[in-house]
Amino acid sequence: MAFIARGSHLAAIREKGLVVETDHGEATVRPNVASDAPAEVGPVDVVLLGVKTWQVEDAARSMGPLLGPRTFVVPLQNGVEAAGQLAAVLGRDRVVGGLCATFSWVAAPGRIRSLGEVHSIRFGELDRRTSDRTERLRAAFERAGVRATIPTDIEVSLWEKLLIVVPFGGVGAVTRVPIGVLRSLPETRRLLERGMEEILAVGRSRGVGLPDGAVEKGMAFLDSLDASGTTSLQRDITDGRPSELEAWNGVVMRLGHAAGVPTPTHEFLYASLLPLERRARGSLSAAEPAAGDIVPQTQRRTT
Repeated sequence: MAFIARGSHLAAIREKGLVVETDHGEATVRPNVASDAPAEVGPVDVVLLGVKTWQVEDAARSMGPLLGPRTFVVPLQNGVEAAGQLAAVLGRDRVVGGLCATFSWVAAPGRIRSLGEVHSIRFGELDRRTSDRTERLRAAFERAGVRATIPTDIEVSLWEKLLIVVPFGGVGAVTRVPIGVLRSLPETRRLLERGMEEILAVGRSRGVGLPDGAVEKGMAFLDSLDASGTTSLQRDITDGRPSELEAWNGVVMRLGHAAGVPTPTHEFLYASLLPLERRARGSLSAAEPAAGDIVPQTQRRTT
């Protein structure tokens, strides 16, 4: 097992391994190799890609030294575009669709905080066929104690996750409150439902076989989560970091527009969060107040 990491995170992993903090205590993962250079690792059986959505194509272009004759890549990004982006660079045969479910974040260099019991991984061939390579990967995860499944249609699974996390992330980032609050207030609960309904309509317009009852299932899942839960989108925006806004609410808006499907909830969430996203990426002037900024009393005008 090898980790490709950078900076202080890499230094901490090299020194002490990757420490995972859970509700039941800590676990330490010690890779055989930890490096920031794929050439130091060499060809591997499978690459699990864990970068942010806007980094996928650059990562694909850098992973050449990791690729042997039978190496395949499993993207674990949020959204529904990573597999296609990888295939455009590496070729479709190299790519297996994938996703993970977890409430986890980097607590410190070399330390991951994992909340609750919602942890699993799903992957499958893009053409829906069964394959030996996905079965071998599933068996490897199960030997490691990780819940891994191969769904009948990985595209449906990706859209089912999109349907849940994107409204949760967008509404959470706008309101700055966790899921326990979002689901308990009728007004924000309805925003979550409307966001899911729009994704259902966009997905079906693209031929994705999202099942009846997907929205109800999604809301039931949100109702089952730890009340303190938040998404990575919300945490990044709250902390002033670049986020995956374009791959979350942005992609729903873009694909909806292309298909002629209205997405007013996601348009509102995207527009509300865009100033903060632009500020985090340095493309909004520091002299201009962004959404959420408090204008000092001396700068306010009255009419």
